[in-house]
Amino acid sequence: MALRLRRAVSLARRSGRCRYSTQADVSTSTLSKPRIDYRDISENVVYKSHNAFNRKAPIPVGAVQDIDRLYRARRELSNTLNSKRHAQSLMGERIRQAGKDVQAKNLALEEAKALKADVLQLGNQLSGIEDKLLSLALAVPNDTHPLAPLGPESAALELSTHGPDPIPSSPSRDHVSIAHALDLLDLESGATTTGSSWYYLVNEAALLEMALTNYGLSVAIKHGFTPVTTPDVVRSDIAKRCGFHPRDHATDPPVAQMYHLSGSADPSSSSHPELVLAGTAEIPLAGMFANKVFDVKQLPRKVVGLGRAFRAEAGARGADTRGLYRVHQFTKLELFAVTEAHKSEELMEELREIQVEIFDGLGLPFRVLDMPSEELGASAYRKYDMEAWMPGRGSWGEISSTSNCTDYQARRLHIRYRPNPPPSSDSEPPSPQSSGLPFAHTLNGTAVAVPRLIVALLENGARFNETGDVVGLSLPSVLKPFWLGNGRRNIVQWTRLHDALSQDSV
Repeated sequence: MALRLRRAVSLARRSGRCRYSTQADVSTSTLSKPRIDYRDISENVVYKSHNAFNRKAPIPVGAVQDIDRLYRARRELSNTLNSKRHAQSLMGERIRQAGKDVQAKNLALEEAKALKADVLQLGNQLSGIEDKLLSLALAVPNDTHPLAPLGPESAALELSTHGPDPIPSSPSRDHVSIAHALDLLDLESGATTTGSSWYYLVNEAALLEMALTNYGLSVAIKHGFTPVTTPDVVRSDIAKRCGFHPRDHATDPPVAQMYHLSGSADPSSSSHPELVLAGTAEIPLAGMFANKVFDVKQLPRKVVGLGRAFRAEAGARGADTRGLYRVHQFTKLELFAVTEAHKSEELMEELREIQVEIFDGLGLPFRVLDMPSEELGASAYRKYDMEAWMPGRGSWGEISSTSNCTDYQARRLHIRYRPNPPPSSDSEPPSPQSSGLPFAHTLNGTAVAVPRLIVALLENGARFNETGDVVGLSLPSVLKPFWLGNGRRNIVQWTRLHDALSQDSV
């Protein structure tokens, strides 16, 4: 049986069907500790400290300096421990050489006993230092791209604008009013059933959700992305490793940022890990690649995942909570990619082009922003946001983002790859356990965030009669192939939204 299994694995590797390397990689159900680059932090204390400050990262004052101090202490302690262990390994031979010399033998036994105590004590000290070191280092955010602006959201740099000119803002284009007039949205039942910031999409709005996701999928698949449906429930540990913190400990008391499933609140139990509802499909998509080692020829790996996003904190943002703009649950289509380290910036531009293609097809006025340091979050090295003009809200509203997370997530999830060997090398490739294997870079980008796009499409595409009453919607014709139903209410007109906007200035 074992021989047949080894032959099957060997055959799969040779045929290119084996996506990762060893049985240990496949069968591991829990992840080992993150592999943080302590040396990089220690050698760049000033930069790491300034970077954390510029990003408003919630780390203690002096944490980076403490990491440097602990890293050096760990190295010295590790050297001492290794010396003691080496001496301990020689004691057996020394005791044997003592032979019948009782005094020498007793002396060697006493030294062996002392060495054993020293090794145990040093091992405990080293374990304590490593725990403190890891705890501090996990809070250090990713580096920041040198071209990313510094400062708050207002410092974002506009990279490009797309679509028709924005129409004037108007209260009559408020998406909630339009949705109620056309019977597309039921907020009241959502509040009764679940609570505020929960909703029902009905009639054409429900069909619009399905059309948007299938349209986004069609574009992503055309560009080589593999479609995936993701689990909406993930381990809390996976979310943390991706850079999402289930609870915001910066507040007093801590605020839940994710929905925690009752009955899974004991994270120390391996059989009942703490589970949360995913805040974005990025988390289960990243987890899909955990503990994987790829051959470089298998990269980049590009997937597009359809899932539900759950945001526990969504109901605490003032005016942004009106209607569908900021809600607790929504359908989201997510682009995710794993690539070689030196190719991630190029791949980020590819993700941006795909997103532009999706939103250009919808005919919306939108812009692309290079987001500043305080808006990057823990994992992003660089982040682009895309904002659509929403005339009912009288402002631009975020509809998408894309982030290059470099090796931040890969180090925590153990996603690595085998680079091509030098042309002159005839040696076997290194094993997946080899510390020399580089970590991959991960990227993510929103293809479709359904409620935000519905807001933009309703507010830009509403049709009014002579008296100012809402009578229907102009929707982009790219969605028509993905539309279900026979249009019995006859409120949708298929058009290039550019044309509709230029003809309707209400």
